[in-house]
Amino acid sequence: MSGRFITLEGGEGAGKSTLLAGLRDHFEAHGVDLLLTREPGGTPLGEAVRALVLDPALRGVCAEAELLLMFAARAQLVREVIRPALAAGRWVLCDRFTDASYAYQGGGRGQPETRIRELERWAAEDLQPDLTLLLDLPVGDGRARAAGRGDADRIESEEDPFFERVRAAYRARAAAFPRRFRVLDAAQPPERVLADAVAALAPLLQAQAR
Repeated sequence: MSGRFITLEGGEGAGKSTLLAGLRDHFEAHGVDLLLTREPGGTPLGEAVRALVLDPALRGVCAEAELLLMFAARAQLVREVIRPALAAGRWVLCDRFTDASYAYQGGGRGQPETRIRELERWAAEDLQPDLTLLLDLPVGDGRARAAGRGDADRIESEEDPFFERVRAAYRARAAAFPRRFRVLDAAQPPERVLADAVAALAPLLQAQAR
């Protein structure tokens, strides 16, 4: 039986790390063979790309280079990690995936959607999640949360208008693909967000149990 591919998306400070931990425990309690991974990252190449993309010293990276770096890491992750895990019947929970490129490099940086779509088809083998959980939070609230995490990386150092565009792009993706997305109100307490996420996952878990 093939596995399931779940992605978690959201802006800065939305609470993805907290939700990931809660979901990991939930999957383990249900006996699901789960693989956790992240973007960019998840492979030696991906982690090297992550260090480059987030390095605050690299302020001059153009939008086109950033987009290609993200898809270079994604291409490796799909082929080395995600596809083999799904083929083995494992569930994959990924901290961000291609929707993040539509939001950050598309909405945030202004890269054309058609360009991202072509890279998605080619570099990411057009892999689509079974379910995408979008943590939605006003930009000001998210940035206030993120401010307590230490020094900002290159992307976290962007100004509010950038993150407003990212949020708008995420919400537009959710509206365009309502069967795949579940939008979670990330302003709620973490336990309420987890409960909403678990409810969204219930149909997939029930189908797997049959």
